[in-house]
Amino acid sequence: MAIENQDIPPCNIRVDKDGVWYYNGAEMFRKEIVNLFYENLRRDDSGRYIIEMANDCCYIEVEDVPFVVKTVLRSHNGESDRIELLLNNSDLDLLDPNSLRVGDGNVLYCSVKNGAFEARFSRASYYQIAEYAEYDHETDSYYIALNNQKYYLRESRL
Repeated sequence: MAIENQDIPPCNIRVDKDGVWYYNGAEMFRKEIVNLFYENLRRDDSGRYIIEMANDCCYIEVEDVPFVVKTVLRSHNGESDRIELLLNNSDLDLLDPNSLRVGDGNVLYCSVKNGAFEARFSRASYYQIAEYAEYDHETDSYYIALNNQKYYLRESRL
């Protein structure tokens, strides 16, 4: 559906930095509705977050990023290690360790949904992934070792 950016109306929906959704200032507590919105979440050409369903489209306000990492799960399948992320919409997403970055206030972010969106690590998940972080004295930086590779946490300010 081709809608010009100026034609997209607001949804009156806001997502706070903790991934909590609000409609007209009231928290949206029905998970099935919020998850339906997540399934239909897109970015328009200007970078705004939009919900596009059937023939309707509207934009939402996002305080930081729409997804929040709630839990970090590391596993070994016999051949390789992997880190999965439990997101605030209850989806499991495989971590792309190359996408890890440290933002303002030392908040940790990564790409999710095949690189379509950014996710912010909650305080609990930050501490979980920090258990896997190692310090490289030569480069004065931290990295996560996964499958005999070092993935450095890069600084990136939005």
